Amino acid sequence: MLKHQLIEDCRANNRKAQLKLYNSYCDGMFIVASRFLRDTAEAEDAMQEAFIKAFAKLHQYSGEVTFGAWLKRIVINKCLDQLKAKKLEYVALNEQLIEKVADDESQDWQVDDGIGVEEVKAEIQELPEKYKYPLMLYLIEGYDHEEISEILKISQVASRTLVHRGKKKLQEKLKVFRNGTGY
Repeated sequence: MLKHQLIEDCRANNRKAQLKLYNSYCDGMFIVASRFLRDTAEAEDAMQEAFIKAFAKLHQYSGEVTFGAWLKRIVINKCLDQLKAKKLEYVALNEQLIEKVADDESQDWQVDDGIGVEEVKAEIQELPEKYKYPLMLYLIEGYDHEEISEILKISQVASRTLVHRGKKKLQEKLKVFRNGTGY
């Protein structure tokens, strides 16, 4: 069955089609939720709630992006809602200071070839919350600053700054890791 037809059947409340669509995306969306919520049960809850919301809002899906990308955004927003509910605080930054830092792109950011994706992901998880989520959205999920600003409800300048600072902190951690003083 074509994805387009499957989505149309889901819009018509066809339960078999909904189950088929769910089964097509549940594993991938669980992985996305797990990146944000380090607890398996919380990740499963967020994913389930995101699917419920997606099915309820399926009439809003326009097809401008792939269904997977649309659903992924719902999952990420649900995860961020759960994190906010746990009273995680996002630090408000001085906009003028942010602009100065965001414009300072003088240093290139590179990681030694010997460091793998898993080490980078592990080090990102150790970053402070205010850097971890923007950096995950940027480096791992592939969102741009406009999208990150919408998802996290921060300015694009704040997104650039948090990603820039997060990259610097990550680079410092990876240098320590590479020099043998890390793990």
